[in-house]
Amino acid sequence: MSQRKAASEKSSFELVAENRKARHDFFIEDSIECGIALTGTEVKALREHKVSLRNSYARIRKGEVFLTNVHIGAYEAAGHGGHDEKRARKLLLHRHEIDRLWSKVRERGYTLVPLRIYFKRGLAKVELALVRGKRQYDKRAAIARKEDRREMERVMKRKVG
Repeated sequence: MSQRKAASEKSSFELVAENRKARHDFFIEDSIECGIALTGTEVKALREHKVSLRNSYARIRKGEVFLTNVHIGAYEAAGHGGHDEKRARKLLLHRHEIDRLWSKVRERGYTLVPLRIYFKRGLAKVELALVRGKRQYDKRAAIARKEDRREMERVMKRKVG
């Protein structure tokens, strides 16, 4: 890939919202990029970063994937004809991708969680992850590893500087 094309792809990516808590609460097994079906006012609210992924998840119903509990705030210029802020939104995936996710979700302990929403080449995209819940001791171990790494970086910085 040429440098020019790589630079244009980087500039066409605009992060709207990220679900950092999901990375703390779950083991991420797999992730997939998918489109999302939105109304006009929802797209405009996303461009203003009026979105929250807290406590959101995806469900597979009747062979379709729906994003549930995502809060997309009201677009103020819409007047009274706006959108429902917490409605279930359809995710756009190929049939084989849905079937693969469905076979994993049927297993005990797996869930579909959105990690981030972003615009890629002008289209709204969702990074959907197949996750397994962490136990409390797993979370403590992850925090301890992170603190150890930070401490080692501080020590190395003092030695160099």
